[in-house]
Amino acid sequence: MSGLSDGAKALLHEAFPGWATTVRRDGSLHSTVVWVDIDGEDVIFNTAIGRAKEKHLRADPRVSVSMVDPGDAFRTVSVSGMAALEEDGADSVIDRLANKYLGVDRYPYRSADEQRITVRVRPERVIYSPGGVRDDIRS
Repeated sequence: MSGLSDGAKALLHEAFPGWATTVRRDGSLHSTVVWVDIDGEDVIFNTAIGRAKEKHLRADPRVSVSMVDPGDAFRTVSVSGMAALEEDGADSVIDRLANKYLGVDRYPYRSADEQRITVRVRPERVIYSPGGVRDDIRS
């Protein structure tokens, strides 16, 4: 299924940590915790140029971003697609994410020499579970 359902969007709007999985040059997977949001129909997160995620995505743009509701481990979303890297506006995106996750106006961990970059994921495959214990998995 491609495209984000209303339930998937609602979960991605929550200030729960997500994780992004990228592909290393040797083909192995690399997962890191990220702050996640949506922008229109796209999933976004932000990193700094020179970090592993950015390097991996320049070499291979395949990415998966996932999130689980800490209050209901069966409420999950996983979005896979191709990453587009955007330098323009990346500072305002990290500030927006800092507001969502920390309640502050500016990202407080910025170092003077870092350049931020936004990763935009257009959903090609979305797996969403609305949560709750499902009847088919009860013993």
